[in-house]
Amino acid sequence: MIKAHKATNQEQFLLRRKLTVDGLTEVQWEDLIQELNHHPCVDFAKGKPEGKLIVTFDGTHWSTDELVSFIEANGGRLKGGWWQRRRLAWYQFTDDNVRANAKHEPFCCSKIPPMKK
Repeated sequence: MIKAHKATNQEQFLLRRKLTVDGLTEVQWEDLIQELNHHPCVDFAKGKPEGKLIVTFDGTHWSTDELVSFIEANGGRLKGGWWQRRRLAWYQFTDDNVRANAKHEPFCCSKIPPMKK
């Protein structure tokens, strides 16, 4: 079954993030998922067993850092460890790349280059 994307999100800039979250009760966990699903930049959020959070969001309007801040504001924290830090650094790098690509204006090789004024 294919899920339809929210109309506000651009499909080519959707980013999927998998994070392990600690420190949330069952009620807080459900509230976090519900709030994320109602956030305008988030396309889809779901929780998995053992504190796994999977979020798909529009990378032009939101970032992994904002997602982490949102989790911490709701009482959670990311699981520590080398692999989680490595994954987080990679996510931040790709966030910057997606944001830069969204601003880029493509050009054609057969067009005359723009002239300086």
